[in-house]
Amino acid sequence: MHARILWGTLAGVLVIAAGLAITSVIGLGQRAPAQADEEERNACKGLPSQAALKSALSAARATANGGFNLDMWGTIVNRDGVVCAVAFTGTQRGDQWPGSRVIPAQKANTANAFSLAGLALSTANLYSATQPGGSLYGLQHSNPVDTSVAYKGPSGNYGQSNDPMTGKKIGGVNVFGGGLALYDSSGKLLGAVGVSGDSSCADHNIAWKTRHGLNIDNVPAGVSATGDDNIVYDIANDTVHQTSANGWGHPDCTAEATAIAAALPADYPIGPVP
Repeated sequence: MHARILWGTLAGVLVIAAGLAITSVIGLGQRAPAQADEEERNACKGLPSQAALKSALSAARATANGGFNLDMWGTIVNRDGVVCAVAFTGTQRGDQWPGSRVIPAQKANTANAFSLAGLALSTANLYSATQPGGSLYGLQHSNPVDTSVAYKGPSGNYGQSNDPMTGKKIGGVNVFGGGLALYDSSGKLLGAVGVSGDSSCADHNIAWKTRHGLNIDNVPAGVSATGDDNIVYDIANDTVHQTSANGWGHPDCTAEATAIAAALPADYPIGPVP
């Protein structure tokens, strides 16, 4: 009799203990995503806010850039590829191409992913190398965009401080103008900025000016003639194919955009502004 009571009590204790253990595991599983989200948002500390990005992007877009003079989308990611800010220059999200919202996130992710402490590569620099026969052909098909992040949530939040991409890793690779790595005054690589909404050449010019306006353009070195990550226009056209003289060239769009890009290192010099 006593043995049966003892075993019954012990069995009950084991059932309760197992239930508590399962509850704890479930509880941990529920808390972990929220904790991870918070950690990724904290990882954006030291990078410009959404308001700062919008201000710098709007100022850059308001200048001559050799494109169609269109409103723009912009995105900042940190060194881990986490989206830290998304903004647009128009008064509402429909004022700029809706299809361009995710593209600057791709561009920022690309410039961050393929830049290092000692070498910055802009998305424009990757164009020729990723064409058929190029040294990096196929790169543009790697690291796909996470569509569950890109198109999550209500459209009314797009481009706002609570854009659904914010705090998430977007992924994606883009190989035309508009993405630039971000370096602070000490030369530390913080992440990257991407812009989209005009021609790819104008996008590069706007991205350069946006980065300069944010004062995080202390670029260490690059593949352009000026030793930075400026766009390179050296593609020779023939009847068969296009060839970049240094392997990092980008197609030109307009004579005006080309001239503006050539003047960027002088008009908007890299390095911290005191």
